[in-house]
Amino acid sequence: MFVYYTSGTCSRQIIFEVDENNKIHCVKFIGGCSGNLQGVGKLVEGHDIDEIEKTLSGIKCKNNTSCPDQLSKAIAAYKNSLLETKNK
Repeated sequence: MFVYYTSGTCSRQIIFEVDENNKIHCVKFIGGCSGNLQGVGKLVEGHDIDEIEKTLSGIKCKNNTSCPDQLSKAIAAYKNSLLETKNK
């Protein structure tokens, strides 16, 4: 399970899992517009993280970001954490 603390959005946190095939699962946003964010979580369920990162990156709402954009940043942070762990 990966936890990402958002910035500039109504949601405060994004929690998700990634399987061995780079597919995302169990996406949960803490805070924000519950119905919309549950929808985002269901729409990305089982999709490749690289595809999701590319698709959602740059979507703007307020503060020059959005919850979908923050999910793309969370995926980037997840991938960076794997690289850091691998390089230790």
